[in-house]
Amino acid sequence: MKELSEATVVAEIGCNHKGSFEIAREMISVAKVFCEVNVVKFQKRNPRELLTEEEYNAPHPEPHQSYGRTYGEHREFLEFTVDQHGELKRLCEQAGLIYSTSVWDLTSAREIVSLHPTMIKVPSACNLQFDLLSYLADEFPGDIHLSLGMTTRQEEEGIVRFFEGKRRLADVVLYACTSGYPVRFEDVSLLEIRRLRETYGERVRDIGYSGHHMGIALDPVAYSLGANFIERHFTLDRTWKGTDHAASLEPGGLRKVVRNLKAVREALRHKAKETLEVEARQRKKLKRATASAPRSAG
Repeated sequence: MKELSEATVVAEIGCNHKGSFEIAREMISVAKVFCEVNVVKFQKRNPRELLTEEEYNAPHPEPHQSYGRTYGEHREFLEFTVDQHGELKRLCEQAGLIYSTSVWDLTSAREIVSLHPTMIKVPSACNLQFDLLSYLADEFPGDIHLSLGMTTRQEEEGIVRFFEGKRRLADVVLYACTSGYPVRFEDVSLLEIRRLRETYGERVRDIGYSGHHMGIALDPVAYSLGANFIERHFTLDRTWKGTDHAASLEPGGLRKVVRNLKAVREALRHKAKETLEVEARQRKKLKRATASAPRSAG
């Protein structure tokens, strides 16, 4: 077994900044300095383009989590401008982090592409918006990361064939994902990572895992199964208002995910030789053996 590639850990801030640029700035710093992640990811929406008039003016389905009178106002409140995203990108790069954003509509894609990030994410909800995928394939030269939550295998194959037709598969990272907030362990379905690796691993750039589960036990398993990108929602306080916080990790949890992934990379290998140097002293002290191995009966 060859040595594992180093895991790339993506801290998805998303909209967990509560619409506050100062909180977003702080989260970038904590993600880098305390958690030691590789990538920080936000979200970009144009609510008027993304939502129908009815959806925009409807009340939030969980009113106590809303930042506005309607769902549309809630979404507007949480949005940063493209100039603010440009500043977030600068702050990430200054900290030694990769900046990324999930784009939910064509206008948002155009705005984020104008910032020239190294990677852009297509969320599960948008992975069948082929006008959006086409724009990214044609106009964005960086890596296209795409989650496969809420997606049938037939749809999944259609997405892969689309990027293959665009000659962009070498830049595509597919993420195993179950779209729930949070997801029960029995619904996480980690073996989907192995299936994606076996089915598409030779065709796409890489395979990732976007986790919405509780706790930190499953991320090293996802990595061991072949997910080289590990994405977890990140918050400073899981009790804050907003629907994503319950499925997010606080700084201590995300720091442990990074630590555990590094430990797995070190440990998941064969012995370099039959008995290691670390065993020599113990072998001399503890090993007991007879003069020769016993003969088998018969």
